[in-house]
Amino acid sequence: MPETGGHRGNKLVANLKSHVDKLKRHHKTKTMNKLMEFGKKAMFYVRVLSGYEERRIRSHRLQLEKRIIEAERRKAEIRKIPEQLILSEVRQMVEEMQAVNKQLEDTEIAINEYFKPVDKQAEMIVDMQLQEEEKTMKQMMQAMKVQAFEKEMEKNANLKIVETKQETPDDASSCNTKAEAGGLR
Repeated sequence: MPETGGHRGNKLVANLKSHVDKLKRHHKTKTMNKLMEFGKKAMFYVRVLSGYEERRIRSHRLQLEKRIIEAERRKAEIRKIPEQLILSEVRQMVEEMQAVNKQLEDTEIAINEYFKPVDKQAEMIVDMQLQEEEKTMKQMMQAMKVQAFEKEMEKNANLKIVETKQETPDDASSCNTKAEAGGLR
């Protein structure tokens, strides 16, 4: 049993030694860390006093501004892509519509050229029909004038007969016989 107790003691001493070594190392590193931190601060103060840090900060700020501007430019380009696509499609549709309008105009011109002789012939036929209708209307007017004149003459003749009958009743009977005799011939 005494051996086991000694063994325990050795273990304890070894643990203690390792803890002490760790503490020494930690203390050394802690001191070293403090020294390093002090050196960093001193260097920072030197850089600030010399203007180096200010220039570095300004340079860093300018780089960040350039990156931001570039990012905004890219963002705007990305936003414009759908607009550009829509505009290009609209342009394409407008061009297609203009091409269709041009084709329609060309077709209309070709049709007009094709039917020019037919139109001339139709115009000639219409002119002839108008002339015939005008001629027919003139003939009808002439016939109506003749009829009106004949009616007027007949009316006047009837009036003269009536007047002569009223003036001479004997002469009227002889005129009637003459008129009847003339009608029988």
